Amino acid sequence: MASTAPPLRHHSAAAAPPPPTITCVKQLAESANLTSIIPSNYAYFTNSAETKASEPGDSIPIIDLSLLTSDNPDHKSTAIRDLDNACRDWGFFMVVNHGIPEELMSGILEGARDFFDLPEEEKPEFQPKDVLRPIRYGTSFNTEKEKIFCWRDFLKVFVHPDFNCPDKPESLRKLMVEYRERCGDVVTELLKGVSKSLGLDEGEMEAGLGMASTLQIFTANLYPRCPNPDAAVGMPPHSDHGLFTLLIQNGVGGLQIQHNGSWINANALPNSILVNTGDHLEIFSNGKYKSVLHRAVVNDQRTRISVAMANGPSRDTVVCPAPELVRAEGCVPVYVPIKYEDYLLAQQSNQLDGKSILKRVRIDED
Repeated sequence: MASTAPPLRHHSAAAAPPPPTITCVKQLAESANLTSIIPSNYAYFTNSAETKASEPGDSIPIIDLSLLTSDNPDHKSTAIRDLDNACRDWGFFMVVNHGIPEELMSGILEGARDFFDLPEEEKPEFQPKDVLRPIRYGTSFNTEKEKIFCWRDFLKVFVHPDFNCPDKPESLRKLMVEYRERCGDVVTELLKGVSKSLGLDEGEMEAGLGMASTLQIFTANLYPRCPNPDAAVGMPPHSDHGLFTLLIQNGVGGLQIQHNGSWINANALPNSILVNTGDHLEIFSNGKYKSVLHRAVVNDQRTRISVAMANGPSRDTVVCPAPELVRAEGCVPVYVPIKYEDYLLAQQSNQLDGKSILKRVRIDED
């Protein structure tokens, strides 16, 4: 599959300030020297039309988790059918009635803000070179590989099967365990529904992918106000590793997904969770469900904070198309088996480029 990301080019404006030393975007955005033109190594787009997205002509799917877990067979079958349609046609949906308290979601977002507000001199301990370190703070995505940087700072924390968390701020640490567990509960129910929608036993995915040792990665993203938002990008077009990514945000939009070849704004309902399907759901389903391309854009009015919880198989699980699914449909596998940790390392060690890593494990069809 060809990448849909625009070419990485320097901004054409002659007045663009010289590239700064890379520290964090927050400092750059708060600098008194920042003008209305961002430094050239943050200029991703060449014209404002590339950042524009439309409102969806079709309604973004909504999955009511209370129906998916209902004892009423009609309600449950309807929810499974809705989940099947969402995974097949969109790769994206909103979950409502998910059981995660609104105050917990708000607290996690505030804790993320408190982390980014820590003095920069307190953060070097969270900046290892190893991309699979359990606690990692950084800027852009992978500055070792990129020529054009994302208007984004991040904190990534591996929270399961081994729990990790920065020792500061306390506001984040005291809520992290409960939030991880609540997200895990949502994913467990989604996996049961997807197993049924694929014609498998309800527990097939959970058992086959080693979900008892699921790798959960908590990622907090900071997208400061940008004086030239039509030139910058928060995150370029990409798909996620893993099965499902659950995302909440601080009421400031910026997530865009690709649907039917067009970029659309993913506007969240109050207290909902935005969910996108990942590459390993595409592999497991043998391509029936596609991981969705998405990106983050920035604005010149408000800082956006989002928290994403990536949920994948266990690190040692070798993921391949489900044998039962391949046999039942009389088809051949279209993805080669790959250990989840190897896939994760390949993606995190490179710059984001559409679905380029997934393309490496897809078997070309003649």
